[in-house]
Amino acid sequence: MNSVSLWNRYKTHLFHDPETGLMIDISRMNFDDGFLAAMEPAMQKAFAEMAALESGVIANPDEGRMVGHYWLRTPSLAPAGGIASEIADTMWKIKEFASAVHSGKITAPDGRPFRNILIVGIGGSALGPQFIADALGSASDPIAPYFLDNTDPDGMDRVLSQIGPELATTMTVVISKSGGTKETRNGMIEAKAAYHRAGLYFPRFAVAVTGAGSELDRTATESGWLARFPMWDWVGGRTSVTSAVGLLPAALQGIDIEGMMEGARICDAMTRHTVTTQNPAALLALMWHHATGGRGSRDMVILPYKDRLLLFSRYLQQLIMESIGKELDRDGNVVCQGISVYGNKGSTDQHAYVQQLREGVNNFFVTFVEVLLDRTGISLPVEQGVTSGDYLAGFLQGTRTALSDKGRESITITIPEVSARTVGMLIALFERAVGLYSSLININAYHQPGVEAGKKAAGTVLALQAEVIAHLSNTETPQTADEIAAAIGHPEAAETIFRTLLHAVANTDHGVGMERATPLTDSRFVIE
Repeated sequence: MNSVSLWNRYKTHLFHDPETGLMIDISRMNFDDGFLAAMEPAMQKAFAEMAALESGVIANPDEGRMVGHYWLRTPSLAPAGGIASEIADTMWKIKEFASAVHSGKITAPDGRPFRNILIVGIGGSALGPQFIADALGSASDPIAPYFLDNTDPDGMDRVLSQIGPELATTMTVVISKSGGTKETRNGMIEAKAAYHRAGLYFPRFAVAVTGAGSELDRTATESGWLARFPMWDWVGGRTSVTSAVGLLPAALQGIDIEGMMEGARICDAMTRHTVTTQNPAALLALMWHHATGGRGSRDMVILPYKDRLLLFSRYLQQLIMESIGKELDRDGNVVCQGISVYGNKGSTDQHAYVQQLREGVNNFFVTFVEVLLDRTGISLPVEQGVTSGDYLAGFLQGTRTALSDKGRESITITIPEVSARTVGMLIALFERAVGLYSSLININAYHQPGVEAGKKAAGTVLALQAEVIAHLSNTETPQTADEIAAAIGHPEAAETIFRTLLHAVANTDHGVGMERATPLTDSRFVIE
């Protein structure tokens, strides 16, 4: 297609919202002239399902739950039952609590102001807050954020060592809806132990974000933690960033949460349009359907050309893949749906995987995220009449063209700047696109049975480990994994036992020794 034809296609298909400056360019997606019309009936059905979801129907039938993350930004949409007042009350409490911390009304036990927050969570309870903190944080923030977002002991040691003696002025925010998430519980236990080693009383530093009556809620209440903030069963983890999950850490850090909520609210209104070409989320959902054949046949590559949006692809990985990656559709048919998401940032990827994107296997489509404002103030010219930001913009344009020249498809999302408002817009835009796309392909975007299956499998491994350790504790004879498996009545679990024992040998916690053999699988294990 020549440049004139491309320009005409660009003008025809460009979405632009003058109020916010949001632009969506789908012109470099190779859909034919009849695609949008052919998809219109399905799109209208998706709009109707989304309207029903926002009205409070059970949109997650597998778990019998409403889906209400849109209410967080517009509480008046919430169904009866006090939900709107709960949302408003929680927002007020978040702002009041953050203000009290910043003003020194709430302090560390020694009277010094809190200077850090340690956020303990995993998945949606960490990815959203991390993205917000990195995208909107600055050197002048009153409080610096740290995260324990895994059950990796070395990772926790690393974060705690970075905090060091400042632990005495560090507030810990533990985020878990059920309070029983093992990774978050482990992080809380490790954090509590770190405070204890420093001679500090953990409850005087601790805040909970959790469901009412949960295990964590009970712990916080009984131990007298500083504060508790609610999570509701109608907000899923991956769509919880505009609840207390994301807003409390952001407010404590000093981020403009009102601006973020305003951006999300504006985008929500924009993406309720039932005229498809006026709905940017619908355009994204349709392009995902076109690119992947509605079956996930291609990967989504996220390329934000802005350092502050580095974590956006990680945030979107969970939002999109956990929502869309489902074995069964809503009718119980095996469909194995999903879209794989990966990405980093431009122009870093000019020197990484863009080479393959242009000349390798064509199994992807790119979503560029363009930010028009380079920085606050004047930029230094690096060449005559050219700034570093001009280069960044040039690399984006060049990469987009280079991919298009090879028949590689791309979407370009443009925002005027990175601000609390535009970050809120991006979050709401992709949340809605996921919801609409899930309707197009007839799956439940709001549950995650695969995640639960993994947790159950992990529990089985740990129970087996306990049996193995107990068996070895009652014998002095070194045994192979096969012999141990037979002795405890689990011959089918020899591989799991072997791998579990390799981990036990590498760590001194259980006192397991190993007599190495060749092949390695013939090695013998014993309690030393």
